[in-house]
Amino acid sequence: MLQPDDPDLSLAIAPLNVDVGEAGDRYAIWVLQAPHPGGYVHHDCSCPESLTQTWREWQDLFSLNRLPVPVPTEPATVGISTPTADPFCPADSPPMGSYSSRLMQQLGLELWNWLFAGAVQRSFAQSQGIALGRRIPLRVRLDVRDPALIGLPWEIAQPRLGKPALSLAQNILFSRTTCDVDPLSLRSANRSLQMLLVLGQPDDGRASVLDLETEASEIAELFANCSRQDAVVPYRVDTLIQPTPAELLDRLETQQYNILLYSGHGVPSPEGGRLFLRDDTSLTGTELAQVLVRSQVTLAVFNACWGAGPDRDQESATLIPRSSLAEVLVHHGVPAVLAMRDAIADREALSFIQSFAQALAQRQLIDRAVAIARQQLLTLYKFNQPAWTLPVLYLHPEFDGHLVETPQQIVTELPENSTTRLDRLSAKACLKSIDPEDTVWRIRRGLLRVGRTEDNDAVIPERWVSQRHAEIFYRHLHDSSHPTYFLRDFSRYGTLVRDGDNWRKIHHQEILLSSGTQLKFGSSQGQAWEFTVNSQQ
Repeated sequence: MLQPDDPDLSLAIAPLNVDVGEAGDRYAIWVLQAPHPGGYVHHDCSCPESLTQTWREWQDLFSLNRLPVPVPTEPATVGISTPTADPFCPADSPPMGSYSSRLMQQLGLELWNWLFAGAVQRSFAQSQGIALGRRIPLRVRLDVRDPALIGLPWEIAQPRLGKPALSLAQNILFSRTTCDVDPLSLRSANRSLQMLLVLGQPDDGRASVLDLETEASEIAELFANCSRQDAVVPYRVDTLIQPTPAELLDRLETQQYNILLYSGHGVPSPEGGRLFLRDDTSLTGTELAQVLVRSQVTLAVFNACWGAGPDRDQESATLIPRSSLAEVLVHHGVPAVLAMRDAIADREALSFIQSFAQALAQRQLIDRAVAIARQQLLTLYKFNQPAWTLPVLYLHPEFDGHLVETPQQIVTELPENSTTRLDRLSAKACLKSIDPEDTVWRIRRGLLRVGRTEDNDAVIPERWVSQRHAEIFYRHLHDSSHPTYFLRDFSRYGTLVRDGDNWRKIHHQEILLSSGTQLKFGSSQGQAWEFTVNSQQ
């Protein structure tokens, strides 16, 4: 769960004055969450013609799945053929770099200028200042509520030439998110990476038939390399090749996996996409979401085309809201989903997965690990190619990005074979009433808290008993062959200990107890209790 002091800036963008899924000419951009009270701002704007023009040219060059463009109302002021206005790039300078590089930069600048404008820009700058002052990155989440805008590569947005993109900046953790989610049901962070690798493929004569056995061995080798290198978190990878839905669901529900990695064919559908497992067998995102939430899988990764894109209505050709695989899984309460915005080549996907796995093995946050792997794609396949723009990470708004425990989160524990483990005591101790002999308080895990209120282990409802009166606890002594228990008094009126024929009072003291010691708490008029130790199992 998110910590209250974590600097988090969450933005939303949606069309104004139209039904969800319809085209509009005005948009609202507002801050859902900010690390300072004045950061909750709102900005209404139009989509500039220059962004629409650039997005069309981007799709002509890079995209296999052409998407609708936002409706512009502002006239174009910048063209791709002209260098972007920038204080570090004189207007009369000749165009630098290839057309694809300039197109990548131009779209990144256009997206930034549209998203961070007016009061939103000031809120972002103030949030960045707070994060820098604490020497931690600012987490930025974007909730895109218009399906026509989901396909835009928001990850490449950059403030100006020479600055890193939003998803690559060292001082920013960028992800997408979505609203109207089910509550997050998440077990505590694991100490190892437990992954289920699922490879699926329909036998329908496609040209891009995958050699599943080879791919399974390649991916398994990637994770084996991670564990052999400088990883600090152990891995376990189990593989299912072309499973039936029953086999997949049974494995997820009977094993404790924190990562599901699916590699195969996927297509958009209104139910959150459709993943092919084997011949005539597929699973929708809605069906998969149920078991992922039940089995408490933290991260779902999909090496399949268009897992982060919405489906189209067959009759009207309009995009269907909340129909992408990534959105549907997060809506149902899956903490983190990583999917592809468009088609990705196998070699690019394997490069990304290898770098991503290595980052996770170093206990990196999920959004930081995605940024590291994205940088790897940019380095290998160049800035002017779309590979680094394809992975899209969705995080549940309540999830803090931790997949495995950090060193600060790990609680120091005694070894399993330690003689001081309190849950392995060979003796059983208890506190029992003497008259009547009908109440027995067993001392479990080496501690018994005694008092008048219900939050104690032994509740004694007598008026002279303090709310937090005393505690009986086990202490391991190396020079003693017998179980050793002590009583520590915290009370207002003290504790009476029988000493022969008399009662001795202790107050805010600690004494050694032996089996058969009789006690009264607070007053000589109180109930008499006997502490006993049974060395038999």
